[in-house]
Amino acid sequence: MPIHDVAVRNEKFRNPNGVARKTSDLAANHPDYRGKRTNCGTTDLKVIQAFIERPLEMAAAAQLIRAGVTDGSLGEAPPLPDDELHDFEAPEGRLLIRRHITRERNRGLRRRKIEAVLRRGGTLACEICDFDFEQVYGDCGSGYIECHHVVPLHVAGEGPTKLTDLTLICANCMIHRHAPWPTPKELRSLVLPGSPA
Repeated sequence: MPIHDVAVRNEKFRNPNGVARKTSDLAANHPDYRGKRTNCGTTDLKVIQAFIERPLEMAAAAQLIRAGVTDGSLGEAPPLPDDELHDFEAPEGRLLIRRHITRERNRGLRRRKIEAVLRRGGTLACEICDFDFEQVYGDCGSGYIECHHVVPLHVAGEGPTKLTDLTLICANCMIHRHAPWPTPKELRSLVLPGSPA
């Protein structure tokens, strides 16, 4: 809704992921919710309390918003003028030091997986959607594909990894987009319904 100043809107302002996160935070912090609570802000708690204390008023407000979106009276905010689009800036480029724990990866496994697929006469097509970088991009895409663990390392834990534990997937298939991560077989059935897994 066009109720926020255009100057505060950036590429992350009210994007679908942010809205989904906000919705789940509100639901997960309602007193009747029985699952694990998520972190939320004090404003979220005030919104939840308002819905609890004034349900009819809140339901009416929600209905007005829905009606306004449906009939177009609550349309998109006007677009940014060209000069604002080109002149907006934010600081970047500082050197930062980060410390975190990560699981060990053996970089040679990817190369060996690719070699094994090619030796069997296969191509480096995505095992989810069948996209082949070399077919589309020619020499530029030759040998390019991502290699993922069928069972993520954070689930499998420490131990030996066999080539059959790995799968070749293109970045478009976004297997790590949302937790819990789907298996390659589950994701393929979503991307290519009816195809052999």
